[in-house]
Amino acid sequence: MAAPTTAPTPKLTPAFCFNQTALRDFLRISRSAVDDTISQNLNALLSPSTSGFDPTSTSRSLPRPTGRRTIPAPACDSFKQNVLFPSWQARSDILAYCGGVATSPDPDDPDHILREVEDIRARERVVNERLDPYSGRYFPREVRTEALASLVRSELMVEGIVRSRTWGMVRERCADDEVDGEKALDKWRQDQKTSTTLGLLS
Repeated sequence: MAAPTTAPTPKLTPAFCFNQTALRDFLRISRSAVDDTISQNLNALLSPSTSGFDPTSTSRSLPRPTGRRTIPAPACDSFKQNVLFPSWQARSDILAYCGGVATSPDPDDPDHILREVEDIRARERVVNERLDPYSGRYFPREVRTEALASLVRSELMVEGIVRSRTWGMVRERCADDEVDGEKALDKWRQDQKTSTTLGLLS
């Protein structure tokens, strides 16, 4: 089976995080390639029948198979190790990084001076709520770190829902004993660290 084509992991920079279109596009493409098409991806792991066609099968009644075919463990393990978990990890890394950017000082915010000017004008504005009940209202321009933090929170919620659905199908088709997909991902992370450490020591 050819591995699903996923979006290349972008270089992690604050500029990437603040480009919400690019951030959303990466997450959408990554989910589309692996999670949104998980049923097709799992079906592709099944090898075609090698037993050939039995002509006598048309002359006798055969019981209809129940449920979906279980995928062989080696194929399942390869898919999880080389496709599913790396895709999840890439998205986790990006959301964690951008979450950090959202809570860090942002001296390069291009709207910083504009917000200061608007704040000064708002303070100097003459308010007469008897003539205009809305004259006292002032909605400051949203700081881009706040907008990014809101986006990251939203995408983390989506990620949790997507992974739960995906792992449910993986467990069903691969007969995986691990109930929690996040725990399975954590185990994969530990295995990756162990492999890297052993590689450095060898």
